Amino acid sequence: MNSLGPEDVAAIVVAAGSGVRLGRELPKAAIEIAGVPMVTRAVQAMFSGGATRVIVVAPEAWVERFEQFFPTYGERVSVIPGGLLRQDSVRLGLEHIGEAGIVLVHDAARPLVPPFIVDRVIEAVRDGDPAVIPVVAEADSLRRIRRSWTVAVDRSTFLRVQTPQGFEADTLRKAHENVGDKEYTDDATMCEAIDIPVVTVPGDSLAFKITEPMDLVLAEVIARGES
Repeated sequence: MNSLGPEDVAAIVVAAGSGVRLGRELPKAAIEIAGVPMVTRAVQAMFSGGATRVIVVAPEAWVERFEQFFPTYGERVSVIPGGLLRQDSVRLGLEHIGEAGIVLVHDAARPLVPPFIVDRVIEAVRDGDPAVIPVVAEADSLRRIRRSWTVAVDRSTFLRVQTPQGFEADTLRKAHENVGDKEYTDDATMCEAIDIPVVTVPGDSLAFKITEPMDLVLAEVIARGES
C-alpha cells in the first residue's frame, strides 16, 4: 500500500454499528439506499470531497463482505475490524492512516453527506484549525428535563453536530491517547477534553444520520431523486 504524506487526507469511516433499530439483521452500513450500501455512499463522498485514502471500520464478522463493496478503489480503501465502542473503532482506524496530516472521522450512517461539506471541513483544517465540525441550527423547540417536569430552552443556543469531523492528525492522536476510561460520543468532544478548541463550519441537511426506519425511507426518496 502506498504511504501517505503530510499533505494527504485520510478518512476513517465508522461502520461497525448494527441495524437492529432499523429492523434489519445485517449491519446498518451494509443496508442499501437506492441499490447502494450506505458505507459505499459514505466512502464515495469522502473521495469526492478530497480524501486521499479511506479506512472503513467494519463489524469483525463482516470485514470480507465489506471489502467487496469497493471494487473500483483498490488500495485506496482499507477495511478493518472495529472495536467495542465508537471511540475504539476510531482509535483502530488511526493506526492505519500512516503519515497523513489531516484525518476525517465520518459516520457511515450519514451516507448522503454532500462532498462540498467534506471539502469545507478539510479546508478549515488546512487553514490552521486543529479540530473542525460541521453543524446546522436546531429547528425544533427544545425542553430540558427537570425532575418531574420540563422547561423550555432557547434553541438558538444549540447546534446539531454532523460528520465528517476533521482534525490535524497529531491532535486526534493526542486526544485518543488521553481518553482514559471515559466514553465520548464524538471525537470533537474528546479534543475539547484536552483543551483543543473546536471550530464549526456550516453543515447541510443532507448529512442527516440514519437512525430510525423513517430516516431510511427519506434517504431512499432523496437518493432516487438524485439518480
